[in-house]
Amino acid sequence: MSNKKIWFITGASRGMGVDFAKAALAAGHAVVASGRDKDVVSKALGHSNDLLAVKLDVTRRADAEAAVRAAVDRFGRIDVLVNNAASFYAGYFEELTPEQIERQLATSLMGPMNVTRTVLPVMRKQRLGHIISISSSAGLVGFEFCTAYAASKFGLEGWMESLHAEVAPFGITTTIVNPGFFRTELLTEQSTNYAEPSIEDYDQRRAKQLEFWKGQNGQQAGDPAKLARALIIIANQEPPSRRFIAGADAIATAEQKVADLKAQIDANRDLSTSLAFDRAPAA
Repeated sequence: MSNKKIWFITGASRGMGVDFAKAALAAGHAVVASGRDKDVVSKALGHSNDLLAVKLDVTRRADAEAAVRAAVDRFGRIDVLVNNAASFYAGYFEELTPEQIERQLATSLMGPMNVTRTVLPVMRKQRLGHIISISSSAGLVGFEFCTAYAASKFGLEGWMESLHAEVAPFGITTTIVNPGFFRTELLTEQSTNYAEPSIEDYDQRRAKQLEFWKGQNGQQAGDPAKLARALIIIANQEPPSRRFIAGADAIATAEQKVADLKAQIDANRDLSTSLAFDRAPAA
């Protein structure tokens, strides 16, 4: 097929990354599927001449360099990068340890930066490429019990929005994806890490938060296979959308954010617009 692309997907050993890889293969593309355990990736996706499974811990720059090198050796190029690998450290900020917050940022912010830094020279040489980073509704709105996760996603979005301006002259496009609740493995015990209770003041609210988050696992309304197929559509747009709000719940969250921001602008508009110097500087 003339529009066949080479996709490089992180976190493709389970969860949403598996769906992304399967959708890209079904659409006739070639896929470099990466994960911390190459064998688990291969088991999840099976065999295909258009599939290359590679080992990649996104927190390790050496892994990223080796994985990208293997991708180019096999397919000659990388057209679409999907920064999907992530983790979830949940808990009140005071109860999360500095080490837990560092691990959250290492996987969900520095990890995508490590992989993208390694892929960009390939895309610049091609003068073509598309970088897709999977954010969250928590990249738009901060939620109680999600301080570390939101910090990583807000950081991801600021980095991606700034990166767009830097790489657009090379024919490289970017897309931020903000999924709402999708039935992935993010809330399973394998992917979610909770802060250890340590401050009595949070006891009552913590219990409710834990009940909510554990109760959401397996009950999310979003179908990750449908999101994966939507991502194929986004990647085929000319130009692709710079942001994709994914899911009706995510749209509701984004619309409320817009309304709240507009209300906060209007609440202090006169004060804000009075802050310039009273006179222009002398010539």
